[in-house]
Amino acid sequence: MKNFTFSWILIGFLLLSSNVMAQNGTIRGTIYDEGTGEPLFGVAVSVVGAQLGAVTDFDGDFEIQLPEGIYTLQASFISFNSLNLEEITVNKGQVTLLDNLRMSEFTSDLETVTISAEAIRTTEAALMTVKRNATQLMDGISSAAFRQIGDGDAASAIKRVTGVSIEGGKYVYIRGLGDRYTKTVLNGVDIPGLDPDRNTIQMDIFPTNIIDNIIVSKSFTSNLSADFTGGIVDIETKDFPEEKTMRLSIGGGYNPSMHFNSDFLTTEGSATDFLGFDNGFRAIPTQGIEDIPQYADVVGNPGGEKGQLYQSILKDFNPVFGGKKQQNLMNYNLGFSLGDQFAHGNNTFGYNFAITYKNTSEFFKNAQFNLYAKPREADQSELEPLERSVGNYGENNVLLGGLFGLAYKTDYSKYKLNFIRLQNGASKVGNFAFENTNLGAVFEADQYNIEYSQRALTNLLLSGMHYSKGGEWELNWKIAPTLSSIDDPDVRVLRFRKPNNTISTEVGLPQRIWRSLEEKNLIGKLDLAKNHSLFGQSAKLRFGSSYAYKQRDFLIQDFQFATGNGTFTGDPNEVLVESNLFSEENRNGVRYSPLFIPNNPNSYDANLSNIGLYAHSEFTPVAKLKAIVGLRVEKFDQYYTGSNQTQTIVYNNEKVLGDVDLFPTVNLIRSLKENQNLRFSFSSTIARPSFKEMSFAEILDPITGRTFIGGLFEERTQGGTEVLWDGKLQATRINNFDLRWEQFLSAGQLFSVSAFYKTFDKPIEMVQFLSDPGAFQPRNVGNGTVAGVELEMRKSLAFVSPSLEAFFFNFNGTLTSSRIQMSEAELMSRQLTAREGEKVVKTRDMSGQAPYIINTGLSYTNKLSGLEAGLFYNVQGATLNYIGFGNRTDTYTVPFHAVNLSLNKTFGASEKIKAGINVQNLLNQSRQEVFRSYNADDQIFSSLNPGTLININFSYGL
Repeated sequence: MKNFTFSWILIGFLLLSSNVMAQNGTIRGTIYDEGTGEPLFGVAVSVVGAQLGAVTDFDGDFEIQLPEGIYTLQASFISFNSLNLEEITVNKGQVTLLDNLRMSEFTSDLETVTISAEAIRTTEAALMTVKRNATQLMDGISSAAFRQIGDGDAASAIKRVTGVSIEGGKYVYIRGLGDRYTKTVLNGVDIPGLDPDRNTIQMDIFPTNIIDNIIVSKSFTSNLSADFTGGIVDIETKDFPEEKTMRLSIGGGYNPSMHFNSDFLTTEGSATDFLGFDNGFRAIPTQGIEDIPQYADVVGNPGGEKGQLYQSILKDFNPVFGGKKQQNLMNYNLGFSLGDQFAHGNNTFGYNFAITYKNTSEFFKNAQFNLYAKPREADQSELEPLERSVGNYGENNVLLGGLFGLAYKTDYSKYKLNFIRLQNGASKVGNFAFENTNLGAVFEADQYNIEYSQRALTNLLLSGMHYSKGGEWELNWKIAPTLSSIDDPDVRVLRFRKPNNTISTEVGLPQRIWRSLEEKNLIGKLDLAKNHSLFGQSAKLRFGSSYAYKQRDFLIQDFQFATGNGTFTGDPNEVLVESNLFSEENRNGVRYSPLFIPNNPNSYDANLSNIGLYAHSEFTPVAKLKAIVGLRVEKFDQYYTGSNQTQTIVYNNEKVLGDVDLFPTVNLIRSLKENQNLRFSFSSTIARPSFKEMSFAEILDPITGRTFIGGLFEERTQGGTEVLWDGKLQATRINNFDLRWEQFLSAGQLFSVSAFYKTFDKPIEMVQFLSDPGAFQPRNVGNGTVAGVELEMRKSLAFVSPSLEAFFFNFNGTLTSSRIQMSEAELMSRQLTAREGEKVVKTRDMSGQAPYIINTGLSYTNKLSGLEAGLFYNVQGATLNYIGFGNRTDTYTVPFHAVNLSLNKTFGASEKIKAGINVQNLLNQSRQEVFRSYNADDQIFSSLNPGTLININFSYGL
């Protein structure tokens, strides 16, 4: 009864509070130190002519309740120039937002700085100040920019950050370095994405109205995890929305070459596929049976108990191997978000909620996946085909995501709880004409593929920030458990040999695959900061620790089907019809063979732990020189349980990677002028192999025909006497040197020139497996270096004419030179297979490093009207991807000239309505990768044409 009474009193109090607030309006603002970009704690904000005011908290935030009207505010803080804010309009029941206020320290005579409300609304100077004074090389984009330009999600927004490119509309690349050397974190904490083998999480799942900032760090400081090199992207979500928001969004995408296409390939799925998961329709027929009967056990007695079980399992396999043609729809997406904050006494509550749904389809015509090799004769240069596959395939992809956050702030503490749930399902169906000329087997075949993959991620983040009363000490802690999973239920592949529609081991027996991955992650961080004085200047000492634990269970169960005496017409769906199956009357009928019995190298358990400790000091040794010097130590251990194919190697929680590493870091910032810096940084970082790479797994991609081979497998040749790879995969250790001059101009203009140099000890690259065509394996190769220069510019065209003030030219160009010292085995293989006249040197390009990157564009931004438009161009130079070995030659990406057009508009003073149109790949370029060899024409490794996609988005604030 007491609880019931208390609940009604609390509800009544909240209703009364909201009614009182509705009679008044609210002014909310945030005040920053112009010199450091950090929030100012304890600023007195008063209403001129009234006995009302507030004091900023440790986030620099203040709030004042006022009747409707126009006011002038004054902000005062000891040793700082006062700040007058004029013409601040307060409307009943609404929030007036002043979120980018800056106060400067006085140097001689105190003065008062006066600015208007409109000037506050249109500035993003706070983030520019943070960038100018950051302890590391960084860039970013803030929530103020999101409101002005109407970007709907983080993937759209981050493309505007200098030096950043987006792969597949989802994943971030920095300075042209791929996923191995780029990392994405959420609120400063590692979380796995929908693909746990990637360092980067999908960016398109985060709506911009719940994001505070996206910060891109390009150099390392010791408080960060050491496993990145190119850069780290931190998505910071809002804990306290500035004002009450409720927004509904809808969007669509149309690709003329893909959508409303009657040739689109699909197949029957489960009733829940539209939500991104299978409801059991594709469940494995063995249903967890441990003693799975095999054909040899039952052929002599089909009517026995085992024989009956065998036939029952056989009949439960879905007979469908081939898809059907059916017109597809265009892409569409829906989103809803809301958030607010409210005061309870001296404390503040805040919440954010967002849900997003995306359904997309792609149809690739004349897709190619080929294998080529050097001919045996050294005087022949043109590459010879081993396998060629040309055909069409359709893909339907569903993403359902939900995010929820709570925050609670007291005078000296803040607590946050964030919850994320993501569900993704993708269905692929393909028909290909397959041609084989490898190993003396020459044939043509029709190939049919069906795949479904579902992925799920659940993450919880609990964090706290605590400040001492005088602001001398700061304590931050974070705990983040994550559960993630991948299931590929019933992957199907079948080939009919032409022209007689036969099935044999030579063309490959029909196959069904069930794959599952479950991973548990736990991340914990503790950071302390002490403000003090050193050399007569303000200084800060930071120290702390981190802990990461990850555990993965991985399993593949695959079946092959011998067809016995069966004869077929070429219909892929007739192979497993009941009349063709093994039975007492048809003992030479179609039967299954479980390839994972008795040994299964694709069943493994792995776990790792990483304990980190760090300390670094930020101080000013001499005038205008800021130094950040730190050291991080990490103890990393990775364990593996599993075996190779023959079980000659069996690991039982065996340590496969164990290191203790020191990571020093030095960042020096010389202030040349108020708006100019010269930066130098040195750091040591690391890139470790993933669970998949540190395994015996063999993972087939049936559509491309390529197989991933785990790095623990040895490869030998010459009857086993010559070791090509010893199966001892190790981490890559990197030294990073950066030098940068940067100039920050008004209106968000920027100009910088950078030079960087990196050394790589035992870099990991994907190498072609000599004994198995189409197989690729991660291996340590020889040591390497990368040197580069980078030019960044964002310049208004006002210097041409004042009327062009709203037009901006953006340019980011990177030019690199990379070198890998080849291992003895690789060098020897290249020498033995060299063509006549070819000179083999000891070095080559580094895999994954583009020789040049250009990001440029012309944009128009009118912050007052909310109109933003831009034409953007991006290209990346031909990049080495897979390393050749023996007669297998290297593969390179072909430069993809991406030209994109965007137009975004917000409507009304309250900006409730936002609309945008985006056109991708205006030049209709194809994405290609080619085999490249000395004095030979390039040959297609893979080729896909994504077509031109037109996206339209609309959102409305309720």
